[in-house]
Amino acid sequence: MLSLTHPEPARALKMLLNIDLVSDFVCPWCYIGKVRLYKAIESLRSEHQTLDFRINWLPYFLNPNTPPSGEPYRAFLEAKFGSAAEVDALHARVAEAGAPDGVQFAFDRIAIRPNTMLAHRLTYGLQARGARQERIRAVTDGVFEAHFNLGKNIGDAEVLADIAAACGENRERTLAYLESGENLTSVRRMAEQVQKQGISGVPFFIIDRKLALSGAQSSTAIGAAILQAMG
Repeated sequence: MLSLTHPEPARALKMLLNIDLVSDFVCPWCYIGKVRLYKAIESLRSEHQTLDFRINWLPYFLNPNTPPSGEPYRAFLEAKFGSAAEVDALHARVAEAGAPDGVQFAFDRIAIRPNTMLAHRLTYGLQARGARQERIRAVTDGVFEAHFNLGKNIGDAEVLADIAAACGENRERTLAYLESGENLTSVRRMAEQVQKQGISGVPFFIIDRKLALSGAQSSTAIGAAILQAMG
């Protein structure tokens, strides 16, 4: 018997592309690079509806010797770059680079250069339990913004728990996790493996394990690299 109903059109299968993003939350270029990556992704999604992405955040420590409680921000930078004038010039260059992408910095609000182990553990924990990409993006966005725009100490478990809670995570559970030693060894091991691969600067993008980009490339360059990896 013939049916008068029309068959539903087959749904297009999604193509999932993995992008490993090596970064540190105290790196201003990582903040810019993250924004440019998501801009590239949004542009590609508008042109390729069957394309989907998974961002895998990998830990990197710009200064692995940062004390657990952090250290004075300006004093550290002035010692590293030689003078207050050099630090001011660096901040000006970073601010100028981020402005076209809407990335703003409030360097004058930052008092503490934090140890980022807790922030990396927070991200690692979300990924390990399979949190949705939207949730991971919201939390990582919140960590960057807390440090670079609000001057909050992202090495403080209470601050990170507040960020996670604002993104829909359970605050008490997050705080208990951060105050434990869970995943500490895993994060350290992952950071060591990243360095063993020869990665010595961030941000660093590994696209579908085929192509790598170093530095805060433009969203156009990142998009082109993604298309090249797909080919």
